[in-house]
Amino acid sequence: MSPPLRQDVAAVLPAALELYLRLHREPELSGAERRTAARAATGLRGLGCRVTEGIGGHGVAGVLHNGRGPTVLLRAELDALPVREETGLPYASTVTAPGPQGVPVPVAHACGHDAHLAIALGVMDLLARHRDRWRGTVAMVGQPAEETLSGAAAMLADGLYERLGVPDAVLAQHLAPFPAGVTAHARTVLAASRALRIVLYGPGGHTAHPEGAANPIETAAAVVAGLPHAVGSHVVAGVGTLHAGTTANIRPDRATLEVSVRAPTEPQAEEAEGAIAELVRREAARLTPGQPPEITVTARSAPTVNHPVLGTTVRAAHTAVLGRPAVHPWSLSMATEDFPEYAAGGTVPTAYWMLGCVGRKQWESTTDLPLRERFAVIPPNHSPRFAPDPVPTLRTGIVAMATAALAGGLGDVSEM
Repeated sequence: MSPPLRQDVAAVLPAALELYLRLHREPELSGAERRTAARAATGLRGLGCRVTEGIGGHGVAGVLHNGRGPTVLLRAELDALPVREETGLPYASTVTAPGPQGVPVPVAHACGHDAHLAIALGVMDLLARHRDRWRGTVAMVGQPAEETLSGAAAMLADGLYERLGVPDAVLAQHLAPFPAGVTAHARTVLAASRALRIVLYGPGGHTAHPEGAANPIETAAAVVAGLPHAVGSHVVAGVGTLHAGTTANIRPDRATLEVSVRAPTEPQAEEAEGAIAELVRREAARLTPGQPPEITVTARSAPTVNHPVLGTTVRAAHTAVLGRPAVHPWSLSMATEDFPEYAAGGTVPTAYWMLGCVGRKQWESTTDLPLRERFAVIPPNHSPRFAPDPVPTLRTGIVAMATAALAGGLGDVSEM
């Protein structure tokens, strides 16, 4: 019997690490991932994959055929965030780029997409080197615009499954602030979401004469204050941006808010969307009468729910390969994803798990704290100080994804 694939991860890890460091230094915002996509395409071609570029924007897909068998799709993301990195790492990003408003913003991989992409290419490298241990087709997607929840739908609308064939399984993982070397699993992993843009209008005027110039900023304040009561205790709603006014002595004629809504289920997200719209209309009628608001849903996502069979199979495979102590339960996170799009309305099995990325020294430095407080100390995803420990994170991520690909139909997990 040939030696397990797990022993061969060391051979692909240096290239994965080099790619990770390069991606981390040179991040690109959602919809602008030209260089990142080109690097993914170059890497896939170097492994002998058939590569298609420009799917749904800057999306990239690579396909590796190896005889008859199922098709397993590995998904990773290309985009970074408008965040100024404050990690102090020697490979920290110093990039700025035009943001959504056209104004330059700092850019950083503060969510882990650089690691996801490096891991996925590492898995493709591993499988390309060892075709004797699996059969079928493995494909990898580098998806743009995950942070705006638009990239997956754009790739599918642009014929991703027509180009690749409908996969038998789609797999993805995501970094989270718990120890590297560990994976975490649940049936429902992430929340449903809505993103709302709300524009409140007022006639505007001089601040010295409030009787003749209703102020949409006051309406916005009432909306912000009323959000928690409107959506209830099981839903998270918060304002991420509020733009209004130019100077202290002018009441502006409009205020624009962007609201993020997260809910455990799709019906709860739908209900919260309606409750927020009702709140906005009520406060606008009370404080800026005669000036109806505009409410637009700019993004939405379903909860990330694992296929009951595939999800259980992947968890069991991780337990067999990584060991029971390295496979943990996961509590529903109010973070969200557009990964559910790949399920194509429930017709394609999908599995998604969380991957630890905190180095041993950093984790052990918090051992005197209760578990809940540890997560308050360790910088989470989207923090300017989010700093995965690259080597153990990439190593475990490659093993976890390769194991899941074999378990998803390509081969025997005992080969890991």
